Amino acid sequence: MVIHMVPDRLSQTLAALADPTRRAILARLASGEASVSELAEPFDMSQPAVSKHLKVLEKAGLITRGRKAQYRPCKLDPGPLKDVAAWLEHYRQFWDESLGRLEAYLLASEEEKK
Repeated sequence: MVIHMVPDRLSQTLAALADPTRRAILARLASGEASVSELAEPFDMSQPAVSKHLKVLEKAGLITRGRKAQYRPCKLDPGPLKDVAAWLEHYRQFWDESLGRLEAYLLASEEEKK
């Protein structure tokens, strides 16, 4: 039996962020909207290849595409990034607490040696 799972939004976001080209595109869009040709400029790839990356980002909800006559600007949508930050925050708290306990243990151990 084969089970087909539909990826959740967090999984789609993390999968989209896994590619360095897509992260670079998002970094560019953080400074304002841009067309596909403007986004393709710094990369050694065709516009159709960049468009494929944009489709992944759009499916993950990380960008939106508008239409202004012939101009189709892409714009960053930070919502999914906030979800990733919230998910990571739980683990940051875990590591902060764990490292805090380790530090306290090491300091107490050092004091015992003196």
